[in-house]
Amino acid sequence: MTLPPSVTFGVDIGGTFTDVVAFDAAGGRLATGKVLTDYQDLARGVMTGIRSVMADAGIAADTIRRVVHGTTLVTNSLIERRGVPTALVTTAGFGDVLEFARESRYNIYDIDLAVTPPIVPRDLVFEIDERMDHHGRVLRPPADGAGARLAGQLRAAGIESVAVCLLHAYANPSHEQQVAQELARRLPGVDVCLSSEVMPDVREYERATTTAANAYVRPVIRGYLRRLRRALDELGIRTELLIMTSDGGLVDVETAARFPVRLTESGPAGGATAAAFIGGQSGVPDLIAYDMGGTTAKVCVIEGGAPLKSNSFEFGRSDRFARGSGLPLQIPVVEMIEIGAGGGSIAHVNEIGMLQIGPHSANAAPGPACYGLGGEYATVTDADLVLGYLAADSFLGGTMRLDVAAARAAIDRSVARPLGLSIEEAACSIHRVVNANMARAAKVHCLEQGKDARRFALFPYGGAGPVHAYGVARLLGAGELIYPLRAGVLSAFGFLVADPSFEVLRGGLVPLDDADPAALDALLDDMAREAERVVRASVPDAAHFAVERAVAVRYRGQSFELYVPVDGGTLDTAGIASIAGRFTEAYAARYHQAGERGGLEAVRWRVRVTAADPGGKPRLAAPGGNAGAARRGQRDAWVPEAGGFRKVPVYDRYALAAGTAFDGPAIVEETESAVFIGAGARASIDALGSLRVALDPVRAA
Repeated sequence: MTLPPSVTFGVDIGGTFTDVVAFDAAGGRLATGKVLTDYQDLARGVMTGIRSVMADAGIAADTIRRVVHGTTLVTNSLIERRGVPTALVTTAGFGDVLEFARESRYNIYDIDLAVTPPIVPRDLVFEIDERMDHHGRVLRPPADGAGARLAGQLRAAGIESVAVCLLHAYANPSHEQQVAQELARRLPGVDVCLSSEVMPDVREYERATTTAANAYVRPVIRGYLRRLRRALDELGIRTELLIMTSDGGLVDVETAARFPVRLTESGPAGGATAAAFIGGQSGVPDLIAYDMGGTTAKVCVIEGGAPLKSNSFEFGRSDRFARGSGLPLQIPVVEMIEIGAGGGSIAHVNEIGMLQIGPHSANAAPGPACYGLGGEYATVTDADLVLGYLAADSFLGGTMRLDVAAARAAIDRSVARPLGLSIEEAACSIHRVVNANMARAAKVHCLEQGKDARRFALFPYGGAGPVHAYGVARLLGAGELIYPLRAGVLSAFGFLVADPSFEVLRGGLVPLDDADPAALDALLDDMAREAERVVRASVPDAAHFAVERAVAVRYRGQSFELYVPVDGGTLDTAGIASIAGRFTEAYAARYHQAGERGGLEAVRWRVRVTAADPGGKPRLAAPGGNAGAARRGQRDAWVPEAGGFRKVPVYDRYALAAGTAFDGPAIVEETESAVFIGAGARASIDALGSLRVALDPVRAA
C-alpha cells in the first residue's frame, strides 16, 4: 500500500544562513540543516539546503507533501534598490506625493537629516487628468487619449513595471481599472499594480509607497518563485509550495507573486509564530521573542499567546530607532523592531573614539573573520568565539571549523589596539555593547506598545540569540529565559506551525452614528469571500475556516485610529453600538483617559480568514538523557559575574532529558546555536525540550 506524503519542509533565507527544517508527521521526526546563503542565486541556495537535509535524514522526494518558504528577497530588493525600472501613475496635481511624504521630520533638530529616497524617482511619476471624490463619485473621468499618451511616455522611459495610485481609488477603483486595461492593451509586457488591489486604504501617501514597492519587486519575485518551482520539480518535489507572509500566514505561490510586498518580513514572522506556538504549549503566553541571527536582531511582543500585529511597517530606516525615518508599507505585519545587531555585525571604533557595532554586516560572504572565507573585520561572532561561548570545533555541529587566530587578529586590529585594550577586554566590550543595544531596542519597543518588559519571559532564538540572551535578560530585568530546542532554525520551524491565512482590507470613512448596517454587513461578507478564495488555493482540502473581523475607529477630527473586533454573524444596529463601546474601552486603556466627546467614524475594515492545516503540526518533546551523560567536558569562557575567564561545563543539548536541572555558569551546545548561562542562574529542561532559566529579578536590573 502506498502511503500519502507526510513530510513538510520549512526553508528560511537569512542574511547569513539559509535554514531548513523538515518534519515527518508519520514518524514524528524533525530534521534540520543550515547552509550559507547563496547571494549569487538564492534559489540554488534553497535547493542546496533541501538536498542536504533530504540526504542526512533519508527523505525521498515522493514523501514530501509541502514546502513552506520565507525569504528576505523582497526586503533586500527594496533596501538595496535591486528592483526593475518602475513608474508611478497618479492623479493630475498629485505627482509629488512620494516626495512630500508626510511633510514631517523624524528629528526636527538635525540639520543634516538623512532622508530615505522614494522607490520611484520624481521623473518617473506621471499624472493623468481624472478625479474621484472620497465617496467614490466620479468628478472627472480620465481625459480622452490619456491612456495612449501615458503608454507612450512609459515606453519612452523604458519602464518594466507600473504602480497606479489614483486619488480616492479605495472608494471606487474604476479609473485605475481603466488605466490598467489601456496599459495591458498598449504595453503587454509591462507589469501593472493597482493600489485598489494591493492596499485600498484611505491614506494616499502610504497607499502610494506600498503600491510602488509592490510594482518595483513583483517581476523579481515572480522570476525567483518560478525558478524555485522549476528546481523543486526537477528534484522530484512536485507538491505544493506555500509562502510565508509578514503577518504569519501562508499563501499560495500565485498570491505571493501578485502581492510580494506582503512578504517583506516573512522570516521574522515565522520566528514570532514559532515563539507563540511553543510559548502556548509551555503555558507561558506572554513573551518577548528575541531573534538574533547573522545580520540583524528583532524583538516582538507575544501577549496572550499571539504576536502583536500592525497594518503598517517601515523599511530602509535612515535611523533604526526613529519612526518616520524609513518608507512606510501599509501591509499586515507582525509588530516588531529591528536593529543591525547580528553575529556578522562589524565592530569598529567610530570617528569620536567610541566602540560601535553595526549596522554594517559581514554577511555570509566573506562573513566573520573566524569563518576563514576572507573576512577581515571583527564581528560579534569573532568576539563570542574569543570569549569561549562558541567553540572552534563544534560550530554547526562540527561541520564548519572556526579560526580562533583570525578572530583574535581582527579584534586586535579593529578594536583592541585603537582603544588600548587587550583582545579579551575588547571581545568582552563587543559582547556587552551588542547586549546593551538589543536591550535598549527591546525596551523602546515595549514602551511603544505600552508594555513593561519586566513582566515578560525572554524567548531567544536565531543563531546568535541564545549566546546573548542571558546578558540581554539581565539588562531588561526579565525573571525567566526560555531557550527553545532548535533555536538556531526556529523561524523555519515557525513555517511548519503557521496556518494558511489571508487578510483583506477596505478603507473608507463611515460615521458610526450614520452607518448602514446592511451595507457594512454586505461589505464584510464580500471581504470574507475574497479572503477565503485565497486560502482555499493554499489548502484545497481544508474543511473549516475561521473568520476574524475588525474595524479601525477614531474620533472625528483625529488623525489616527484603534482597531476593535467586530462580532461574527449579521452586523446590525446593536453590532454598531458594540463597536462604539469597544472603541471607548480600547481608547481609555491605550491613552488612560475616556477620550474626547464627539462622533466616531470607521476608517477601514479588516477581515482575516484562516484554515487549519489538516496535516497537523509538529510535536515537540525533550530528548532522552541526563545532565551527567550530556556533559561534554569544560572550557574556558568569560563569566561576567567573575569578571574573567573560568572553567565552564559544556552540555550536549540533545542529551538533556526533561526534568534535568543544573546551575550556571554553563554552556549548552546544539547544532545550530549555543546557550550561555551566567553564574547563579538555575536551568532545567521542560517536557517540550525547552531550556528554562530562572533569574533573580533583584539582580536582573
